[in-house]
Amino acid sequence: MSIKQQETHGEPEEEGSESAPPPVETVGEMVLKTASQGDEPTAEASLDEQNSARISALESELAAVREELTSVNDKYLRKLADDVNFRKRMAREKEDGQRFAVSSLLGDLIPILDDFDRAIASAEIQKDYTILHDGVLLIKRQLGSVLESKYGLSRFESLGRPFDPNHHEAVATVQGGPEDGEEAIVAEEFLPGYGLHDRILRTAKVRVRMPAPQSPASDSAGADLNAN
Repeated sequence: MSIKQQETHGEPEEEGSESAPPPVETVGEMVLKTASQGDEPTAEASLDEQNSARISALESELAAVREELTSVNDKYLRKLADDVNFRKRMAREKEDGQRFAVSSLLGDLIPILDDFDRAIASAEIQKDYTILHDGVLLIKRQLGSVLESKYGLSRFESLGRPFDPNHHEAVATVQGGPEDGEEAIVAEEFLPGYGLHDRILRTAKVRVRMPAPQSPASDSAGADLNAN
């Protein structure tokens, strides 16, 4: 066989060598590359699904918080409106109470005013002082009885009683004698004192008789008695 024939006979071997399978390493690299390319879209899709689920959960939670906030705000506004209405009602009731606090008293005084009118009319017709005097005394007793029995207003006696600064206001004084004792006594009442239940509503305006000062003779006698 000539050299040319050998070269021609060797060409099929070269073609056969080109159709041989690639090396194992090249196939592995291709498999790994293909696998990695197939996993990337799957991982990204899973991450998107997680983010979407998290966003949905946050949106649901936000909606629940907004709903709760709206409910709490409505309750607060209703409570505030109730408090405002309560204050207005209490202020109105207080004002009405102050304006009409004496309505019961005035209702009891109206019949007494009627008695005054009748007494005056009777005195003008008959021109009799005795009738007018007796009528005024009767009305005074009626008025005092109503005020004391229904409202606790009482007049306390001061004349001849020991002077008490809690009940009496001394507007004048007079010097007493030895027979008057050693205690200040109410000698005259200018204006009577009144009490309301257990409190003094007005002190009595009085003149006080002061005890007589002790003479030197009595002082020396007292000293001698103490010495004995």
